[in-house]
Amino acid sequence: MKPFCSLILTLCIFILNAQNSSNDQLKQQLINDWERAKAYTQEYLDAMPANKYNFQATDSIRSFAQQMLHLAQATAGMAFFGAGYQNNAIQTMFLKPPQAFEKSVSIQSKDSVAHYVNTSYEFMITAIKNLDFDKMNEVVTQDLPGGKRSATRLGWLLKAFEHQTHHRGQCTVYLRLSGIRPPAEKLW
Repeated sequence: MKPFCSLILTLCIFILNAQNSSNDQLKQQLINDWERAKAYTQEYLDAMPANKYNFQATDSIRSFAQQMLHLAQATAGMAFFGAGYQNNAIQTMFLKPPQAFEKSVSIQSKDSVAHYVNTSYEFMITAIKNLDFDKMNEVVTQDLPGGKRSATRLGWLLKAFEHQTHHRGQCTVYLRLSGIRPPAEKLW
């Protein structure tokens, strides 16, 4: 009976180590992707001249600055939901009604927008670094514009990545309409 118990114990340790290794790999992949996204978005922020941050393709859509501020606020919000990570200074900075935040004229300069965008990415990266990946399958439900939304913690982080990619991609059109060649894609 002792050899059988020893085999079971060895197998359990092997499985736990494999799971921890997978969690570590997933965490590192998410961190790498968010760091790459931050650098890529910075290229967009740098490409748009300061005097064009208020550019709108039509009157009915966000300006370039508003697109980037929307990206920043949603990234920080989904980091709260997905990672459950708390930081009072960041919460005070970003947890405002979405329309009020992105339409605040005082934060739409090139320097302010870059500050908020980079702060949101740093918050997300820190949240992922501090997340207990054994809780990735916990479901988190939040009231958002348009209704309640539920997703696993990993789901929130993936939705946040999809969202920032979408809004950065919209900014490609703003750059092109301003006569600026957008930064080359950064998949790696």
